[in-house]
Amino acid sequence: MKRRDLIKNLTLLPIAGSMFPIETLNAASATGMSLPADPPTKPINDLHHQALVMDGHTHVMTRELLFGTDIGQRYTDGTVDLPRAIEGGVDAMFFSVYTPEHYYPGRFETKNTFRVVNLALDQIEKNHAVIELALTASDIERITKKGKIAAFLDLEGPFDLDGDINLLRALYRLGLRSMQLTAHNTTNAFIDTCNDVRRWGGINELGENIIAEMNRLGMVINIAHASNEAILQTAEASKHPIIYSHGGFYSIVPHPRCITDEAAKAVASKGGVIGIHFGSLFNNPKYWEWQTDTKETTPASVQGAELKTIEEVDQELMKEVPLNFTGTIPDPYWMHVDQLAKVIDYGVNLVGEDHVAIGSDLDGGPELPREIQDISDFPQITMAMQRLGYSDKRIKKILGLNWLRVIREVTGG
Repeated sequence: MKRRDLIKNLTLLPIAGSMFPIETLNAASATGMSLPADPPTKPINDLHHQALVMDGHTHVMTRELLFGTDIGQRYTDGTVDLPRAIEGGVDAMFFSVYTPEHYYPGRFETKNTFRVVNLALDQIEKNHAVIELALTASDIERITKKGKIAAFLDLEGPFDLDGDINLLRALYRLGLRSMQLTAHNTTNAFIDTCNDVRRWGGINELGENIIAEMNRLGMVINIAHASNEAILQTAEASKHPIIYSHGGFYSIVPHPRCITDEAAKAVASKGGVIGIHFGSLFNNPKYWEWQTDTKETTPASVQGAELKTIEEVDQELMKEVPLNFTGTIPDPYWMHVDQLAKVIDYGVNLVGEDHVAIGSDLDGGPELPREIQDISDFPQITMAMQRLGYSDKRIKKILGLNWLRVIREVTGG
C-alpha cells in the first residue's frame, strides 16, 4: 500500500451521535512522510477512500509569496497545506492562485498574476514527491493513481484588467488551464461582477472574444463572482461547459455572490458544474441575517492613498494573511456540516447530480462548519451526504467525478 493510501485510510468514527477524528498522522513534507508507529486499525470510511476527491476552489500561494513559506510543510494556522490535504483524502484540486483588489489601483495585477503562477509551479516542483501539475483529466487520473495530489491551475483575479489576450495565451503556455473571468469582485474591461458597477450589461465584445479564445485553447471558463446577466451570456457564448467554482444559491441566502436558480440551470444546461462553497455566509440564512460585516474585498475596500510599489502592496496584504475567517460565531448561527449537505441537496434537486460539486474556498475566508476545521476534515462532507441517503455513485460524482468530466470535455484529454 502506498503511503498516501495509508493516510487516506484515516477514519472519522461516530461517538455519541457526533463525528470526531481519530489520531492523525504526523506532518508530511516534500522530503518524506512520518507515519505513526501503530497505524489506525479501526474501521475506515471506505467510500471517501475509494472516491476521487477534488476541490474546485482551494486558495494557494498568497501566503507562500508574501512570507516565503512552503505549502509542503504543516502550518499552525490557515486551512490548507499539503500534509493536511493528504490527511483529508484530497486527490486533486483547482490550485487557485489569487490576485486581489489590493494590486489593481497601481496596475500591478498582471505582475502579481505571473508571480503567483510561477511560484505555484515552483512549489509543485519542490513538492514533487506528493503533488504534480495536471493539464488534462488524463493527467489527473495518472497522477492520482500514483498516490499524489493533482494540481489543476486556476486563476482568481485578473490576468489583466484590460483583457489582453496575448497575456492569456502566455499564461496558458505556463500551465494555467482554468480562469475566473471577473477581476475578483471588480468589473473589468469585459465582464460585470455581481457586486460592483455594471458597465456592460453582462459581457461585451471583448468578453466574447476572450471566451472564444479560452474555448480554442481548451481552458475552463470560471464564472464565479460574475453578475447574473454575465453568467447567462457566458453560458450562451461558450462552446464548452463552464463552471461556477465556488458559491451558494441565491434562493437560500440572498448574497450577491450566490448563484440564482436561473443562472445555475444555464450552467447545467451547458454541461457545466456548480461548486458548493463551505462558508456560512453563502449557505446559512441565520448567519446571513446575523452578520454585519461580510469583509469582502472590493474596489471600495482598497481605495485611499495609492501604494507606489508592489512591495508596498505586499506589506499591506500581509496584514490579512492567512485569508481566513477568525471571528467567533454564536451557536445559533454556526452551521453544521449536515446543513451544508442540504445545500448540496438543493443543487442536486435543482440541476441534477451531474452538475454539483465541491468548491470549498479554503484559505479564502469562509466561516467553516463546526465539523470542518481545515482541509483534513474533508471526509466530514462525505459522511454528511451518506446521512442524506445518497448513493455511492452520486457521492462520487459530487466529490470529484463531475469536475473530472468537465475538465475532460474542455481540455480534450
